[in-house]
Amino acid sequence: MKSLSRMLSAVLLSAPAAASLPSVPPANARTVAAVERIDVHDNRIAAGVLRDGVLTVRLDAREGEWRPDRESDPGIVVRAFAERGKRLLVPGPLIRVPEGTEIHAFVTNTLARGTLVMHNLSPRGVSARGDADTLQIQPGATREVRFVAGMPGTYYYWGEVLGAPARDSSTHDAELSGAFIVDPRGAPARPRDRVLVIGLWNKAPDPTGLVFRNTLLRFTINGKTWPNTERLSYAAGDTVRFRVLNVSRAVHPMHLHGFYFDVNSRGDGSVDSVYTPSVAPYRVVTERTAPRRTFTMTWVPERAGNWLFHCHDNYHVLRSQPLDGTSLVAEEKVHVLNHAMEMMGGLVMGIEVRGRDRAGVAPRDAARRRLRLVAQSDSGGTDSVPAYGYALHEGASAAASQVALLPGPTILLERGRPVSIMVVNKLREATAVHWHGIELDSYFDGVAGFSGSGRHLSPAIAPGDSFEARFTPPRSGTFMYHPHADEVRQQQAGLAGVLLVVDEPKSFDPSRDIVLLLTVPRRDEDANNAVLVNGTLTPSPLELRAGTRYTLRFVDVHTFRPSMIARLLRDSTLVTWRAVAKDGMPVPPERATARPSIQ
Repeated sequence: MKSLSRMLSAVLLSAPAAASLPSVPPANARTVAAVERIDVHDNRIAAGVLRDGVLTVRLDAREGEWRPDRESDPGIVVRAFAERGKRLLVPGPLIRVPEGTEIHAFVTNTLARGTLVMHNLSPRGVSARGDADTLQIQPGATREVRFVAGMPGTYYYWGEVLGAPARDSSTHDAELSGAFIVDPRGAPARPRDRVLVIGLWNKAPDPTGLVFRNTLLRFTINGKTWPNTERLSYAAGDTVRFRVLNVSRAVHPMHLHGFYFDVNSRGDGSVDSVYTPSVAPYRVVTERTAPRRTFTMTWVPERAGNWLFHCHDNYHVLRSQPLDGTSLVAEEKVHVLNHAMEMMGGLVMGIEVRGRDRAGVAPRDAARRRLRLVAQSDSGGTDSVPAYGYALHEGASAAASQVALLPGPTILLERGRPVSIMVVNKLREATAVHWHGIELDSYFDGVAGFSGSGRHLSPAIAPGDSFEARFTPPRSGTFMYHPHADEVRQQQAGLAGVLLVVDEPKSFDPSRDIVLLLTVPRRDEDANNAVLVNGTLTPSPLELRAGTRYTLRFVDVHTFRPSMIARLLRDSTLVTWRAVAKDGMPVPPERATARPSIQ
């Protein structure tokens, strides 16, 4: 027998390093007057003129003032693209054509210094070809290029300025990109999909793309940060299609609340791998998107209410530090009325689904199983670095928990059986619980100040108060729960756990069905260099018996490490395993194959 602690290792792809970065000086009238204003771009209208199978598009690279927050807030001077004679746009003008279209592009470098290097203005659907995919343009010059668009898919073009002073050539280029979409022949002339371009501006760039709180940066979707991003609206039963383009330098696990979505394609900007309808759908609630990668997704909203689509790296949805350099008030000193609007920022989009809101009429039937999940303080915490945890009780008992608060308790539910989970807040601050991956009514989804519809919104749970979440899990699988109020602070404090839904709870065997919860250490000095496995840096060994089949359930609720790799080793050799599910959904048969145990 081998101990699991010897065979299992979690390895980080890149180690982050926290940094305190300098602030931007306050905007002044002379700076603003020197540059034009940039418009944010919703990617609804294609650029150029399409005539007789040829798209003629004229792009200029210029400097402008971009306002990723409210229009009344300070701006940032960046380089961006515009159509000739039109306003600058972030993201850049949308190039969108049917398959077979010839593109005739003119690109002008109006910048005073540096060579503009354009990438991806060449046929799409083939691997990047080095210099064949670049176009170099000197200051004041115009270059033209002709090519046939290529294979249908989701792509992007981007630029960088070489030879400019270092202070100008890094963050200023962060917005030099735009979507490049090739539609199949015969596609509708006015497609109903939405193109969502993810960007990142950072005052002091970190080449790893890993950035943290207390840094001056902006994560954006189509040029805006939450809560200023566009609000999308659909009717229940609509088919919704997103094209998501991550043109930033960071990894973004994009999560949809309340619903599964099908991943229809993945790409790298040059090649887009489209999954054919004959292949079983790859259905998830979270899709990890590496830097400079794309994916398309389709989903059907069945339930009314407000829902979020956001990055699940918690540091990418933090409230934004003001661009004038003003410091943010520490989390423990903030008392807000609406956590979603006042404590979140960055990569978040709000989605309204129109239809009947059922939350107010959900039955309180006697057959509903009743649990109490108590958020309470643990020993060893401080105001700035608290120690919290959850205790789980069956029924109405409110007896004090006698168990350790790390890791969070695993909640075992039965598929198809209604459940009531009364969340009781014994903390000195407000909280809320999101049931990640669970299909439920919007009001119970757990985003304080946002979940629900109209004026019937889910409140933050005040100290000493409680909130009842009611739902019926429709499928078996591995899920998780965590706060959706002051997420980074409360999750690091210890508020996170696993939610398992099974067909037969009585036959569930935890000795063969092993949960591995990955979370961030409570102490700041450990958070950047280590990962807790089931609540500890030194997990107890688990004995595995040769010849016995085991299920390992990996649940990553770490606040900022979406790029961990799990490996199962026998001595120094990878053993064989088979991926069977992700996000509570079976993996398609062609992916559920035996392979070396690295995931």
